[in-house]
Amino acid sequence: MGPSLVMLSAVTGSDLALIIVAIILFILTGVLAVAETALVRTNKSKALAGANSKTRGSRALIRLSSKPSEFLPSILFSVFVCQTVGATLVGVVLGHMFGGIGVLVVTVCEVLLVFVFAEAIPKHWAITNTQKAGHLVAPAVEILIKFPLLSVLTKALNSISGFFIRSHDTHGKNVSEMELLAMADVATEEQVIEADEREFIHSVIELGDTVVREIMKPRADIIALQKDETVQNALDLAISKGYSRLPVYSKTLDDISGFVVTSDLIKILREGITSEPVIKFVRQIKFVPETKKVSALLKEMQRRKFHLSVVVDEYGSTVGLVSLEDIIEELLGEIVDEDDYEEPEIVEITKDIFLVSSMMSVEDVNEAVGIDLPEGTWDTLGGFVLDELGHIPVNGEMLEFPGVTVTVEKVDGTRIAKLRIFKSKDDLTFEDDDSDQ
Repeated sequence: MGPSLVMLSAVTGSDLALIIVAIILFILTGVLAVAETALVRTNKSKALAGANSKTRGSRALIRLSSKPSEFLPSILFSVFVCQTVGATLVGVVLGHMFGGIGVLVVTVCEVLLVFVFAEAIPKHWAITNTQKAGHLVAPAVEILIKFPLLSVLTKALNSISGFFIRSHDTHGKNVSEMELLAMADVATEEQVIEADEREFIHSVIELGDTVVREIMKPRADIIALQKDETVQNALDLAISKGYSRLPVYSKTLDDISGFVVTSDLIKILREGITSEPVIKFVRQIKFVPETKKVSALLKEMQRRKFHLSVVVDEYGSTVGLVSLEDIIEELLGEIVDEDDYEEPEIVEITKDIFLVSSMMSVEDVNEAVGIDLPEGTWDTLGGFVLDELGHIPVNGEMLEFPGVTVTVEKVDGTRIAKLRIFKSKDDLTFEDDDSDQ
Protein backbone atom coordinates (compact mmCIF):
# COMPACT_ATOMS: atom_id res chain seq x y z
CA MET A 1 0.00 0.00 0.00
CA GLY A 2 1.50 3.39 -1.07
CA PRO A 3 2.17 6.35 1.26
CA SER A 4 -0.76 8.35 -0.11
CA LEU A 5 -3.17 5.52 0.61
CA VAL A 6 -1.72 5.17 4.11
CA MET A 7 -2.24 8.92 4.65
CA LEU A 8 -5.83 8.78 3.42
CA SER A 9 -6.55 5.79 5.56
CA ALA A 10 -5.29 7.75 8.56
CA VAL A 11 -7.90 10.48 8.00
CA THR A 12 -10.85 9.82 10.25
CA GLY A 13 -14.32 11.30 9.99
CA SER A 14 -13.59 13.74 12.80
CA ASP A 15 -10.40 14.87 11.00
CA LEU A 16 -12.39 15.53 7.86
CA ALA A 17 -14.92 17.57 9.83
CA LEU A 18 -12.13 19.61 11.41
CA ILE A 19 -10.61 20.29 7.96
CA ILE A 20 -13.98 21.50 6.65
CA VAL A 21 -14.38 23.81 9.65
CA ALA A 22 -10.82 25.13 9.15
CA ILE A 23 -11.56 25.87 5.47
CA ILE A 24 -14.74 27.76 6.46
CA LEU A 25 -12.77 29.78 9.00
CA PHE A 26 -10.14 30.41 6.34
CA ILE A 27 -12.81 31.85 4.02
CA LEU A 28 -14.31 33.94 6.83
CA THR A 29 -10.86 35.38 7.53
CA GLY A 30 -10.66 36.57 3.92
CA VAL A 31 -14.13 38.13 4.10
CA LEU A 32 -13.29 39.88 7.36
CA ALA A 33 -10.03 41.17 5.83
CA VAL A 34 -12.09 42.70 3.02
CA ALA A 35 -14.49 44.23 5.55
CA GLU A 36 -11.70 45.68 7.68
CA THR A 37 -9.91 47.32 4.75
CA ALA A 38 -13.00 48.59 2.94
CA LEU A 39 -14.70 50.07 6.01
CA VAL A 40 -11.57 51.69 7.41
CA ARG A 41 -10.90 53.34 4.03
CA THR A 42 -14.47 54.63 3.72
CA ASN A 43 -15.32 57.86 5.55
CA LYS A 44 -18.78 59.34 5.78
CA SER A 45 -18.36 61.63 2.76
CA LYS A 46 -17.41 58.70 0.52
CA ALA A 47 -20.30 56.65 1.86
CA LEU A 48 -22.75 59.47 1.17
CA ALA A 49 -21.38 59.88 -2.35
CA GLY A 50 -21.97 56.19 -3.01
CA ALA A 51 -25.49 56.42 -1.60
CA ASN A 52 -26.54 58.63 -4.50
CA SER A 53 -26.62 55.57 -6.73
CA LYS A 54 -28.89 53.75 -4.25
CA THR A 55 -26.56 50.76 -4.19
CA ARG A 56 -27.57 47.90 -1.93
CA GLY A 57 -25.85 48.20 1.43
CA SER A 58 -25.32 51.97 1.12
CA ARG A 59 -27.40 52.80 4.21
CA ALA A 60 -25.51 50.29 6.33
CA LEU A 61 -22.22 51.69 5.00
CA ILE A 62 -23.22 55.24 5.96
CA ARG A 63 -24.10 54.15 9.50
CA LEU A 64 -20.84 52.25 9.95
CA SER A 65 -18.64 54.98 8.45
CA SER A 66 -20.05 57.48 10.95
CA LYS A 67 -18.71 55.49 13.94
CA PRO A 68 -15.71 53.33 13.01
CA SER A 69 -14.97 52.62 16.69
CA GLU A 70 -18.12 50.50 16.86
CA PHE A 71 -17.16 47.97 14.16
CA LEU A 72 -13.36 47.79 14.15
CA PRO A 73 -12.89 45.95 17.49
CA SER A 74 -15.53 43.37 16.50
CA ILE A 75 -13.86 42.71 13.12
CA LEU A 76 -10.36 42.47 14.58
CA PHE A 77 -11.52 40.11 17.32
CA SER A 78 -13.36 37.93 14.80
CA VAL A 79 -10.27 37.77 12.57
CA PHE A 80 -8.15 36.75 15.53
CA VAL A 81 -10.61 34.00 16.53
CA CYS A 82 -10.91 32.64 12.98
CA GLN A 83 -7.15 32.55 12.42
CA THR A 84 -6.35 31.05 15.83
CA VAL A 85 -9.06 28.38 15.79
CA GLY A 86 -8.41 27.53 12.15
CA ALA A 87 -4.66 27.13 12.74
CA THR A 88 -5.32 25.00 15.84
CA LEU A 89 -7.67 22.67 13.98
CA VAL A 90 -5.23 22.22 11.11
CA GLY A 91 -2.45 21.53 13.62
CA VAL A 92 -4.50 18.84 15.34
CA VAL A 93 -5.30 17.09 12.06
CA LEU A 94 -1.75 17.29 10.72
CA GLY A 95 -0.29 16.11 14.01
CA HIS A 96 -2.53 13.04 13.83
CA MET A 97 -1.53 12.41 10.19
CA PHE A 98 2.17 13.28 9.99
CA GLY A 99 3.57 13.69 13.45
CA GLY A 100 5.85 16.49 14.66
CA ILE A 101 8.02 17.14 11.56
CA GLY A 102 5.04 17.07 9.22
CA VAL A 103 3.18 19.54 11.43
CA LEU A 104 6.12 21.98 11.26
CA VAL A 105 6.41 21.86 7.46
CA VAL A 106 2.70 22.07 6.74
CA THR A 107 2.18 24.80 9.37
CA VAL A 108 4.72 27.01 7.60
CA CYS A 109 2.90 26.39 4.31
CA GLU A 110 -0.43 27.13 5.98
CA VAL A 111 0.84 30.45 7.36
CA LEU A 112 1.97 31.47 3.88
CA LEU A 113 -1.36 30.42 2.36
CA VAL A 114 -3.34 32.31 5.01
CA PHE A 115 -1.23 35.42 4.46
CA VAL A 116 -1.56 35.32 0.68
CA PHE A 117 -5.14 34.11 0.18
CA ALA A 118 -6.86 35.30 3.37
CA GLU A 119 -4.99 38.57 3.98
CA ALA A 120 -2.97 40.02 1.10
CA ILE A 121 -5.25 39.23 -1.86
CA PRO A 122 -8.57 40.15 -0.13
CA LYS A 123 -7.14 43.39 1.25
CA HIS A 124 -5.62 44.32 -2.11
CA TRP A 125 -8.99 43.76 -3.78
CA ALA A 126 -10.70 45.87 -1.12
CA ILE A 127 -8.21 48.70 -1.67
CA THR A 128 -8.77 48.74 -5.44
CA ASN A 129 -12.57 48.32 -5.10
CA THR A 130 -13.25 50.14 -1.84
CA GLN A 131 -16.76 51.35 -2.57
CA LYS A 132 -17.96 48.04 -4.03
CA ALA A 133 -16.41 46.06 -1.17
CA GLY A 134 -17.91 48.39 1.42
CA HIS A 135 -21.42 47.97 0.02
CA LEU A 136 -21.02 44.17 -0.07
CA VAL A 137 -19.81 43.68 3.50
CA ALA A 138 -21.58 46.50 5.37
CA PRO A 139 -24.91 44.66 5.98
CA ALA A 140 -23.08 41.55 7.26
CA VAL A 141 -20.86 43.61 9.55
CA GLU A 142 -23.91 45.35 11.01
CA ILE A 143 -25.31 41.92 11.91
CA LEU A 144 -21.93 40.83 13.30
CA ILE A 145 -21.50 43.76 15.70
CA LYS A 146 -24.97 43.16 17.17
CA PHE A 147 -23.93 39.84 18.75
CA PRO A 148 -24.03 40.36 22.54
CA LEU A 149 -20.48 39.10 23.16
CA LEU A 150 -18.95 41.31 20.46
CA SER A 151 -21.03 44.29 21.54
CA VAL A 152 -19.82 44.03 25.13
CA LEU A 153 -16.24 43.45 23.95
CA THR A 154 -16.34 46.52 21.71
CA LYS A 155 -17.56 48.78 24.52
CA ALA A 156 -14.89 47.41 26.86
CA LEU A 157 -12.09 47.90 24.32
CA ASN A 158 -13.24 51.44 23.50
CA SER A 159 -13.27 52.30 27.21
CA ILE A 160 -9.77 50.90 27.69
CA SER A 161 -8.49 52.66 24.57
CA GLY A 162 -10.08 55.92 25.66
CA PHE A 163 -8.25 55.70 28.98
CA PHE A 164 -4.81 55.33 27.36
CA ILE A 165 -5.35 57.32 24.16
CA ARG A 166 -6.72 60.84 24.30
CA SER A 167 -8.37 61.80 21.04
CA HIS A 168 -7.62 65.27 19.67
CA ASP A 169 -10.70 65.09 17.44
CA THR A 170 -13.06 66.42 20.09
CA HIS A 171 -15.78 67.27 17.61
CA GLY A 172 -15.74 63.94 15.80
CA LYS A 173 -14.92 65.48 12.44
CA ASN A 174 -14.50 62.97 9.63
CA VAL A 175 -12.99 65.50 7.21
CA SER A 176 -11.02 68.62 8.14
CA GLU A 177 -10.66 71.80 6.10
CA MET A 178 -7.08 70.88 5.24
CA GLU A 179 -8.26 67.51 3.92
CA LEU A 180 -10.91 69.18 1.77
CA LEU A 181 -8.31 71.52 0.30
CA ALA A 182 -5.98 68.59 -0.33
CA MET A 183 -8.81 66.63 -1.98
CA ALA A 184 -9.43 69.56 -4.32
CA ASP A 185 -5.72 69.68 -5.19
CA VAL A 186 -5.64 65.95 -5.92
CA ALA A 187 -8.82 66.17 -8.00
CA THR A 188 -7.21 68.91 -10.08
CA GLU A 189 -4.03 66.88 -10.60
CA GLU A 190 -6.10 63.90 -11.73
CA GLN A 191 -8.14 66.20 -14.03
CA VAL A 192 -11.39 65.41 -12.23
CA ILE A 193 -12.05 69.15 -11.81
CA GLU A 194 -10.65 72.20 -13.58
CA ALA A 195 -8.07 74.53 -12.03
CA ASP A 196 -10.68 77.31 -11.81
CA GLU A 197 -13.00 75.01 -9.89
CA ARG A 198 -10.16 74.15 -7.52
CA GLU A 199 -9.53 77.86 -6.89
CA PHE A 200 -13.23 78.42 -6.21
CA ILE A 201 -13.33 75.53 -3.71
CA HIS A 202 -10.31 76.98 -1.93
CA SER A 203 -11.92 80.42 -1.84
CA VAL A 204 -15.20 79.11 -0.41
CA ILE A 205 -13.46 77.15 2.34
CA GLU A 206 -11.07 79.97 3.23
CA LEU A 207 -13.95 82.47 3.31
CA GLY A 208 -15.05 80.97 6.63
CA ASP A 209 -11.82 82.20 8.26
CA THR A 210 -11.68 85.59 6.51
CA VAL A 211 -12.65 88.72 8.44
CA VAL A 212 -14.05 91.93 6.99
CA ARG A 213 -10.83 93.85 7.65
CA GLU A 214 -9.01 91.66 5.11
CA ILE A 215 -11.28 92.48 2.16
CA MET A 216 -12.58 96.00 2.92
CA LYS A 217 -11.71 99.17 1.01
CA PRO A 218 -9.48 101.03 3.49
CA ARG A 219 -10.38 104.47 4.80
CA ALA A 220 -7.73 106.15 2.67
CA ASP A 221 -9.47 104.90 -0.50
CA ILE A 222 -13.04 105.81 0.46
CA ILE A 223 -14.80 108.16 -1.95
CA ALA A 224 -17.51 109.96 0.03
CA LEU A 225 -19.74 113.04 -0.06
CA GLN A 226 -20.15 115.78 2.50
CA LYS A 227 -23.74 116.17 3.63
CA ASP A 228 -24.05 119.69 2.13
CA GLU A 229 -22.95 118.60 -1.35
CA THR A 230 -25.56 119.27 -4.01
CA VAL A 231 -27.37 116.53 -5.86
CA GLN A 232 -25.80 117.60 -9.16
CA ASN A 233 -22.25 117.51 -7.80
CA ALA A 234 -22.93 114.19 -6.07
CA LEU A 235 -24.10 112.61 -9.33
CA ASP A 236 -21.12 114.01 -11.22
CA LEU A 237 -18.74 112.49 -8.65
CA ALA A 238 -20.52 109.12 -8.71
CA ILE A 239 -20.36 108.98 -12.52
CA SER A 240 -16.71 110.06 -12.70
CA LYS A 241 -15.66 107.44 -10.15
CA GLY A 242 -17.97 104.73 -11.52
CA TYR A 243 -19.73 104.05 -8.20
CA SER A 244 -23.40 103.16 -7.78
CA ARG A 245 -23.36 104.04 -4.06
CA LEU A 246 -21.51 106.77 -2.16
CA PRO A 247 -21.43 107.28 1.64
CA VAL A 248 -22.41 110.68 3.02
CA TYR A 249 -20.69 112.16 6.11
CA SER A 250 -21.08 115.24 8.30
CA LYS A 251 -17.65 116.44 9.47
CA THR A 252 -15.33 113.47 9.04
CA LEU A 253 -15.61 109.89 7.86
CA ASP A 254 -16.24 108.96 11.50
CA ASP A 255 -19.64 110.70 11.16
CA ILE A 256 -21.17 108.83 8.22
CA SER A 257 -24.90 109.51 8.06
CA GLY A 258 -25.87 107.12 5.29
CA PHE A 259 -25.35 106.65 1.57
CA VAL A 260 -26.89 107.79 -1.70
CA VAL A 261 -27.63 105.64 -4.71
CA THR A 262 -26.77 106.87 -8.20
CA SER A 263 -30.12 105.77 -9.60
CA ASP A 264 -31.89 107.84 -6.91
CA LEU A 265 -29.86 110.90 -7.84
CA ILE A 266 -30.77 110.50 -11.52
CA LYS A 267 -34.49 110.35 -10.66
CA ILE A 268 -34.17 113.43 -8.46
CA LEU A 269 -32.43 115.38 -11.22
CA ARG A 270 -35.15 114.41 -13.70
CA GLU A 271 -37.61 116.06 -11.32
CA GLY A 272 -35.64 119.31 -11.62
CA ILE A 273 -33.99 119.14 -8.20
CA THR A 274 -30.29 119.97 -8.60
CA SER A 275 -29.14 122.22 -5.76
CA GLU A 276 -30.64 120.40 -2.78
CA PRO A 277 -28.10 118.88 -0.33
CA VAL A 278 -27.69 115.13 -0.65
CA ILE A 279 -28.28 114.64 3.09
CA LYS A 280 -32.03 114.87 2.31
CA PHE A 281 -31.89 111.76 0.15
CA VAL A 282 -29.61 109.41 2.05
CA ARG A 283 -30.51 105.84 2.84
CA GLN A 284 -29.66 104.14 6.11
CA ILE A 285 -26.28 102.43 6.09
CA LYS A 286 -25.14 99.42 8.13
CA PHE A 287 -22.11 99.40 10.42
CA VAL A 288 -20.07 96.23 11.01
CA PRO A 289 -17.01 95.54 13.16
CA GLU A 290 -13.74 94.92 11.33
CA THR A 291 -13.42 91.51 12.99
CA LYS A 292 -16.76 90.20 11.67
CA LYS A 293 -16.47 87.03 9.59
CA VAL A 294 -17.11 87.64 5.90
CA SER A 295 -19.28 84.53 5.63
CA ALA A 296 -21.56 85.85 8.40
CA LEU A 297 -21.74 89.27 6.73
CA LEU A 298 -22.70 87.69 3.40
CA LYS A 299 -25.59 85.84 5.02
CA GLU A 300 -26.69 89.04 6.73
CA MET A 301 -26.58 90.96 3.44
CA GLN A 302 -28.72 88.31 1.80
CA ARG A 303 -31.22 88.24 4.66
CA ARG A 304 -31.52 91.99 5.24
CA LYS A 305 -31.02 92.94 1.56
CA PHE A 306 -28.23 95.55 1.69
CA HIS A 307 -25.07 95.92 -0.40
CA LEU A 308 -22.82 98.34 1.50
CA SER A 309 -21.50 98.55 5.07
CA VAL A 310 -19.23 100.88 7.00
CA VAL A 311 -16.45 99.03 8.79
CA VAL A 312 -15.55 100.34 12.26
CA ASP A 313 -12.83 99.43 14.74
CA GLU A 314 -13.16 98.77 18.46
CA TYR A 315 -13.25 102.52 19.17
CA GLY A 316 -16.09 103.18 16.72
CA SER A 317 -13.90 104.93 14.15
CA THR A 318 -14.44 104.30 10.45
CA VAL A 319 -11.66 102.13 9.04
CA GLY A 320 -13.16 101.18 5.69
CA LEU A 321 -16.09 100.16 3.51
CA VAL A 322 -17.16 96.69 2.43
CA SER A 323 -19.61 95.93 -0.35
CA LEU A 324 -21.28 92.85 -1.71
CA GLU A 325 -18.97 93.11 -4.72
CA ASP A 326 -15.94 92.89 -2.41
CA ILE A 327 -17.21 89.58 -1.02
CA ILE A 328 -17.98 88.19 -4.48
CA GLU A 329 -14.49 89.18 -5.64
CA GLU A 330 -13.03 87.32 -2.66
CA LEU A 331 -14.75 84.19 -3.99
CA LEU A 332 -14.41 84.63 -7.75
CA GLY A 333 -11.49 87.00 -8.18
CA GLU A 334 -11.32 90.60 -9.36
CA ILE A 335 -14.38 91.86 -11.27
CA VAL A 336 -13.57 94.68 -13.68
CA ASP A 337 -16.16 96.80 -15.50
CA GLU A 338 -15.81 97.56 -19.21
CA ASP A 339 -14.64 101.11 -18.54
CA ASP A 340 -12.38 100.29 -15.62
CA TYR A 341 -8.61 100.24 -15.88
CA GLU A 342 -7.27 97.30 -13.95
CA GLU A 343 -3.86 98.13 -12.56
CA PRO A 344 -1.97 94.89 -11.93
CA GLU A 345 -1.13 94.20 -8.30
CA ILE A 346 2.20 92.67 -9.20
CA VAL A 347 4.48 93.33 -12.19
CA GLU A 348 7.45 91.11 -12.99
CA ILE A 349 10.26 93.41 -14.13
CA THR A 350 12.83 90.61 -14.34
CA LYS A 351 12.79 87.05 -13.02
CA ASP A 352 14.21 88.36 -9.72
CA ILE A 353 12.64 91.83 -9.45
CA PHE A 354 8.93 92.53 -8.88
CA LEU A 355 6.92 95.73 -8.45
CA VAL A 356 4.15 94.97 -5.95
CA SER A 357 1.09 96.82 -4.63
CA SER A 358 1.28 97.47 -0.90
CA MET A 359 -2.34 96.25 -0.60
CA MET A 360 -1.45 92.65 -1.49
CA SER A 361 -1.45 90.23 1.40
CA VAL A 362 1.90 88.83 2.54
CA GLU A 363 0.59 85.32 1.85
CA ASP A 364 -0.28 86.18 -1.77
CA VAL A 365 3.09 87.90 -2.30
CA ASN A 366 4.97 84.90 -0.92
CA GLU A 367 3.08 82.57 -3.25
CA ALA A 368 3.38 84.77 -6.34
CA VAL A 369 7.05 85.72 -5.97
CA GLY A 370 8.31 82.53 -4.33
CA ILE A 371 9.65 84.02 -1.11
CA ASP A 372 8.97 83.43 2.57
CA LEU A 373 8.23 86.71 4.34
CA PRO A 374 6.64 86.15 7.77
CA GLU A 375 2.90 86.48 8.29
CA GLY A 376 1.54 88.23 11.37
CA THR A 377 -1.18 90.56 12.62
CA TRP A 378 -0.85 92.79 9.55
CA ASP A 379 -3.15 92.19 6.58
CA THR A 380 -1.06 93.64 3.76
CA LEU A 381 2.52 93.89 2.57
CA GLY A 382 2.42 97.61 3.35
CA GLY A 383 1.38 96.83 6.92
CA PHE A 384 4.27 94.39 7.23
CA VAL A 385 6.77 97.05 6.07
CA LEU A 386 5.35 99.66 8.45
CA ASP A 387 5.57 97.19 11.34
CA GLU A 388 9.19 96.36 10.49
CA LEU A 389 10.31 99.97 10.05
CA GLY A 390 8.33 101.46 12.92
CA HIS A 391 7.79 104.75 11.06
CA ILE A 392 6.32 106.21 7.86
CA PRO A 393 8.97 105.48 5.22
CA VAL A 394 10.24 107.62 2.39
CA ASN A 395 10.92 106.53 -1.16
CA GLY A 396 13.97 104.30 -1.38
CA GLU A 397 14.01 102.89 2.16
CA MET A 398 14.96 99.23 2.23
CA LEU A 399 14.37 96.15 4.34
CA GLU A 400 16.71 93.21 3.94
CA PHE A 401 15.99 89.62 4.85
CA PRO A 402 17.76 86.38 3.93
CA GLY A 403 17.10 85.86 0.24
CA VAL A 404 14.96 88.96 -0.35
CA THR A 405 15.17 92.76 -0.28
CA VAL A 406 12.06 94.95 -0.04
CA THR A 407 12.36 98.58 -1.21
CA VAL A 408 9.76 101.31 -0.75
CA GLU A 409 9.09 102.43 -4.32
CA LYS A 410 6.32 104.99 -3.84
CA VAL A 411 4.74 106.75 -0.84
CA ASP A 412 1.53 108.80 -1.09
CA GLY A 413 1.44 111.06 1.96
CA THR A 414 1.48 108.68 4.92
CA ARG A 415 0.58 105.66 2.86
CA ILE A 416 2.85 103.17 1.10
CA ALA A 417 1.66 102.64 -2.48
CA LYS A 418 4.27 100.49 -4.25
CA LEU A 419 7.10 98.22 -3.14
CA ARG A 420 9.94 96.67 -5.09
CA ILE A 421 10.97 93.11 -4.22
CA PHE A 422 14.36 91.72 -5.19
CA LYS A 423 15.08 88.00 -4.81
CA SER A 424 18.71 87.29 -3.97
CA LYS A 425 20.63 84.57 -5.76
CA ASP A 426 21.17 82.58 -2.57
CA ASP A 427 17.39 81.93 -2.48
CA LEU A 428 17.33 81.66 1.31
CA THR A 429 14.12 81.81 3.33
CA PHE A 430 13.17 84.18 6.12
CA GLU A 431 13.52 82.62 9.55
CA ASP A 432 11.16 84.08 12.12
CA ASP A 433 12.60 84.24 15.63
CA ASP A 434 11.44 85.33 19.05
CA SER A 435 13.76 88.35 19.35
CA ASP A 436 12.38 91.87 19.69
CA GLN A 437 12.16 93.83 16.46
